[in-house]
Amino acid sequence: MDVQAIKEQFPILNQEVNGHPLVYLDSSATSQKPVTVIEAVNKYYREDNSNVHRGVHTLGTRATDKYEGAREKVRGFINAGSTAEVIFTRGTTTAINTVATSYARNTLKAGDEIVITQVEHHSNIIPWQQAAKATGAALKYIPLQNDGTITLEDVRSTITENTKIVAVNHVSNVLGTINPIKDIAKIAHEKGAVILVDGAQGAPHIKVDVAELDCDFYAFSGHKMCGPTGIGVLYGKRALLENMEPVEFGGEMIDFVDLYDSTWKELPWKFEGGTPIIAGAIGLGAAIDFILEVGQENILDHEQKLADYAMDQLRKIDGMTIYGPEKRAGLVTFNLNDVHPHDTATVLDSFGIAVRAGHHCAQPLMKWLEVSATARASFYLYNTTEDIDHLVEGLLKTKEYFGNGFK
Repeated sequence: MDVQAIKEQFPILNQEVNGHPLVYLDSSATSQKPVTVIEAVNKYYREDNSNVHRGVHTLGTRATDKYEGAREKVRGFINAGSTAEVIFTRGTTTAINTVATSYARNTLKAGDEIVITQVEHHSNIIPWQQAAKATGAALKYIPLQNDGTITLEDVRSTITENTKIVAVNHVSNVLGTINPIKDIAKIAHEKGAVILVDGAQGAPHIKVDVAELDCDFYAFSGHKMCGPTGIGVLYGKRALLENMEPVEFGGEMIDFVDLYDSTWKELPWKFEGGTPIIAGAIGLGAAIDFILEVGQENILDHEQKLADYAMDQLRKIDGMTIYGPEKRAGLVTFNLNDVHPHDTATVLDSFGIAVRAGHHCAQPLMKWLEVSATARASFYLYNTTEDIDHLVEGLLKTKEYFGNGFK
């Protein structure tokens, strides 16, 4: 993997911030976009801009072909059985909310259980809280080990015959934990439950095979995997999606409309009401092409090496606390003793180093960690060990600043 050649395909990285070369370490929040993705979106607007499905003219046909072609790319990317199982959404949040609204609220009843973990992003907690309140179901949490991981033994003891839905992340956006989804799915299915996987941090970094994982739903976003913002995917097993009602109503998703009743299109379009995110889908298709060309195994291997290197280097800094397990995806969450993470991020930014600071939309996990916030450096296919060296240098200067002032 020629990381420097890859990096050159991301024009935003070729700039200075506050007088220093940009070191972008915030890809878990949103990844940067390669030229091929930018050009794909630009080409649609310059040459093919038209609504999809409705028109028979040339521009409409070209736009529809590219939009549905992107759906086929997604299908292959996650190894779904059919494009009918690939629904375009605004992102992971919308995808999870669709399941929590259309499936959970129409399936659950008092006495049923929803099982999640304390490591989840708010987008995979709040929808289930609301579904539980609306139906009378109980919300249960799988216990955490000291490093923030979960064990299959605890999964088995938490999921019961009353459990109807299990919702877990593929990769934690705070700790970098990679969950054993296939094993969790097997346990859930043995008890008669369905499993939804929050793949926002999984799909960009790990080869996802929904058939192999045997997950019932898988949700992810385009903007975290080199694609545009505002586009995401909900995968669902066809049998489940067929029995779910749409959550948005209007154009595109209908078959026939009468004065007092209407019928819906077949999958996947019954869940895509209104003009869809055409340019976003086309851009996501281009991002998938880019990722596949680099190689998903290469990306994961590269990121894990960066994470290992980062932890080794950060541990050399006195007063450094690192959160999460040893084996992880490509991110490191940390705090400098006696320095608020927002202050850490502000000083790093003065040197052109972009990291995330805050609760990372994971306040229950912050409470479990007994901190109000943390700093996070997250890596992607365009990062290098030199970027981490700059991070370490910046952190040492941060310590110096808050300890003694700049020398």
